[in-house]
Amino acid sequence: MFNKYFILFISLLSFTIKSQTSVRNLNQEKWQFKNAKETSWQAATVPGTVHLDLLDHQVIPDPYKDENEKNVQWVENEDWDYQASFKISPEELENQNVDLVFNGLDTFSEIYLNGKRLKKTDNMFRKWEIPVKQYLKTGDNVLQVKFRSSVNAGKELAKKVPFTMPESPRSFARKAQYQFGWDWGPRLVTAGIWKDVQLNFWNRAKIKNVRIEQKTVTGKPAELQIHTEIIAQRAGKYSISVNKNIQNISLKQGANTVSVPYQIKNPKLWQPNGWGEPKLYDLKIALYKDSEIISDVTEKIGLRTVELVQEKDAEGKSFYFKVNGKPLYAKGTNWIPSDSFTPRITKEKYRKLIRDCKEANMNMIRVWGGGIYEDEEFYRACDENGILVWQDFMFAGSFYPSDEDFLNNVKEEVKDQVKRLQNHASIALWCGNNEIDEAIVNWGYQKQFKYSREDSLQVWKDYKKLFHEFIPQTLDEVAGKGQAIYWPSSPSIGWGHKESLTEGDSHYWGVWWGEQPFEIYNEKVPRFASEYGFQGMPGLEAVKSMFSGKPDLSLENPTIKAHEKNSRGFQIIDEYMKRDYTVPKDFVKYNYVSQLLQARGMQTAIEAHRRAKPYNMGTLYWQLNDCWPVISWSSVDYLGNWKALHYQVKRSFEGQVVLTEEKGGMLNFYGINDDFMKFNEVYVNFDIIKFNGEKLGSAGTAEGKGLNDNGIVKFDPFSLEEIIGSSDRNEVFLNIHMKDKNQKIIARSTHFFAKPKDLKLTKPNLKIRKISSTEIEISTDVLAKDVYLIGDVHFSDNFFDLLPKMSKRIILSKPLGKIEVMSLWDTMNE
Repeated sequence: MFNKYFILFISLLSFTIKSQTSVRNLNQEKWQFKNAKETSWQAATVPGTVHLDLLDHQVIPDPYKDENEKNVQWVENEDWDYQASFKISPEELENQNVDLVFNGLDTFSEIYLNGKRLKKTDNMFRKWEIPVKQYLKTGDNVLQVKFRSSVNAGKELAKKVPFTMPESPRSFARKAQYQFGWDWGPRLVTAGIWKDVQLNFWNRAKIKNVRIEQKTVTGKPAELQIHTEIIAQRAGKYSISVNKNIQNISLKQGANTVSVPYQIKNPKLWQPNGWGEPKLYDLKIALYKDSEIISDVTEKIGLRTVELVQEKDAEGKSFYFKVNGKPLYAKGTNWIPSDSFTPRITKEKYRKLIRDCKEANMNMIRVWGGGIYEDEEFYRACDENGILVWQDFMFAGSFYPSDEDFLNNVKEEVKDQVKRLQNHASIALWCGNNEIDEAIVNWGYQKQFKYSREDSLQVWKDYKKLFHEFIPQTLDEVAGKGQAIYWPSSPSIGWGHKESLTEGDSHYWGVWWGEQPFEIYNEKVPRFASEYGFQGMPGLEAVKSMFSGKPDLSLENPTIKAHEKNSRGFQIIDEYMKRDYTVPKDFVKYNYVSQLLQARGMQTAIEAHRRAKPYNMGTLYWQLNDCWPVISWSSVDYLGNWKALHYQVKRSFEGQVVLTEEKGGMLNFYGINDDFMKFNEVYVNFDIIKFNGEKLGSAGTAEGKGLNDNGIVKFDPFSLEEIIGSSDRNEVFLNIHMKDKNQKIIARSTHFFAKPKDLKLTKPNLKIRKISSTEIEISTDVLAKDVYLIGDVHFSDNFFDLLPKMSKRIILSKPLGKIEVMSLWDTMNE
């Protein structure tokens, strides 16, 4: 009997020693919230926002519907309290350390535990970690978070500056700037516990952070250095392991930095999308005491090198990324938060949107500086899909203070976010801000707010201090000096200056804001286009979702007008549409043509950029996604439906393309290859075809040209007069193929000689044949321009040209009973 009890005691003791660290999630406790002026509590959801909680209790209408946005503006001026009661067991209190961790609080708050104020917070982007063992008690404990209105707190901070700051008070609040409204998003300045809350129990020591330095990755083996931050309760002998490779270490009491080497034999490099597999490795770093694991962390990494190359040349200075030693032509987009209420963004939504990028042949995405540092799921999806991330710090389109409190707050923000994200294979570059250099130089705020010369100098001094000194210095401290690429501001030079096209990155807005024609893109080609765009309406389902009742699909409907946040949006769309298309009166057709217009503009830009390779080495259009149902620059609407633009981007971003350019009475042909497959001989052939299918002739290059890997070739031009001859340019097109020496088609395209509104189209006889429940075949007798398949499913292709007497098979994401179809002809013959 004694032996049995002794064995049981030893077993329990062993279990206690092994269970050195544990995490208790407090999200699921019974959270409540209330207006600070009231006494009645109501159930709340954590993570969440006060707007979502009010919506759940039907205190406010859905701000995404009708004109409800304006009816919820009172929320931003109120203070809000949250609380939860939770139990603590005697066993939990036996742990040596208990930390309360808030991964995100939006924004100005005070944290109380059992009536004791623990911390004041003032930054949505920081992690708040507080030792709380001394404040906990066995049994019931009460945790409270009291949120102050960010608008009111920001206004008080603004008073401390002797001149008026633009966009005040948002620039004084370290929170998602887009909450204050943007020209694609609503004003919904919210508050709440927007990320996980947890209690961390630990004993003896814990791993606080891991930084993985890739010393050399191209050799065999790859050489890594694993830098760990360890907090020790007491000094002593410990051991650390990386994937079970154990090394003995000594720790002092308190904070320690321990670095250990690690090798990966026969390494495979992480490759961006289009170049190969984005290979990832798991590294488990474990801390031992007396042969027992007391803390462990698992990191998933990719082995790769990234360089930003800027070298002077005859035209200015290059700007491109070199990945794994090879120049990368960056093809991608800009990302905004995919919901105005970020806790609603699911893992599935992140993965779907990044998969949409991969399917559209992208390899880079820019996280715009007016949103948030995204959830771990976003970066994980980018890692797994080979999408490089241009990561802005969260500052956008305003002036920002640089007093000591603000700088210290930003320093902790930078430290938290860089530590969290730096080991992701996808992170390519850290950028200080979005459009602040340009705002200071170009936007005229100084004149608008009647700054003195001293005020203007102070603004520039504050800017330089924050973005050219403080942030990069902190980045070096955290990531290791020279280990991370930093770029102070995007763009580096505003679009009104000629240097914006010869060096750095460019936001070219001569189209849309400048109302220049799409053709100007052929002239205004920068070294790296990090923003440019044009608006198009969302899919019909997204438009219908704007209404709480039966949709009234009319451009004059107040609800639809309320979901166009650019004050001149419809006017600009109409003006451009008149230039290129027949403007439909029917709403469904107008919606369709607005999407074609957007796609046409962005195709013009992308093709101009790609034809200029290697002068231009990157094209990131504005923007991928939406934060609510809206008329915007996105290629994927709020409901996740691909607009015409996204289908076009997929075509324009293919690894091999053949592009055309009309210039000086000649038609130029370009073969572009972004992959690492060399073609010794390539040829261009084209058929001249009437819209009714009649073939008028053929032509092509007689001699082949070499197309290098990651290269571009310009073929001998053809005279437009020779091609068209006596034919009407409004009723012929070219069907173009680029082939290798074995006549295998490498790329194909079409070329039209007139704007869509001038094409002499005839009515196509479009027939749809069902192959299976999720596959159809569509065919036509004559040219069907911009075929639009309508239905609440995802089509594998849409908004495509169907050539005369040709058919095309389409995959559906799910079965659909009825598929409607239209083409451009329908909009010209109402």
